[in-house]
Amino acid sequence: MNFKSNLLDEMAIKRAIARISHEIVEKNKGVDDIVLIGIKRRGMPLAERIAENIRSFEDTEVPVGSVDITFYRDDLEQSYEMPMIKDAAIDVQIKGKKVILVDDVIFTGRTVRAAIDAVFSNGRPQSIQLAVLIDRGHRELPIRADYVGKNIPTSRQELIQVELMETDGNEAVKLYEL
Repeated sequence: MNFKSNLLDEMAIKRAIARISHEIVEKNKGVDDIVLIGIKRRGMPLAERIAENIRSFEDTEVPVGSVDITFYRDDLEQSYEMPMIKDAAIDVQIKGKKVILVDDVIFTGRTVRAAIDAVFSNGRPQSIQLAVLIDRGHRELPIRADYVGKNIPTSRQELIQVELMETDGNEAVKLYEL
């Protein structure tokens, strides 16, 4: 894997998350009945940051939960036909709520599809929306993000790596060539 460039630094990530947070409030006309569900690993800290932003400008707590699936990884030699749901239990109430799935990067859409299956195995939400920090294109399923921090078109020979302080000890979005 060869490093190509830094795409976002700490401040750019912070601005993108703040913009997503505002868009969530605006699109949903407030935060009533909203639940944020982070797709583990890096979706969880992003969901927590969005909740903190919403708390700061709406003075309202938004419940945050997580779902743990095995990612469809484009950076492994062995790719999986379908992501596997490891633990479908979601630790917040989703029945009748507006669920917003949060992830770091959307690529083929298979990870999101597995997360949607996990949500439905925990109850029937009013709706499901998707927030991602990076949309890199190359969808294999008819899935699109409702909230995008940055669109970064890539080739299939490239890899986007998101680094967050909570999981990696650094804040950056980097582009690599495989």
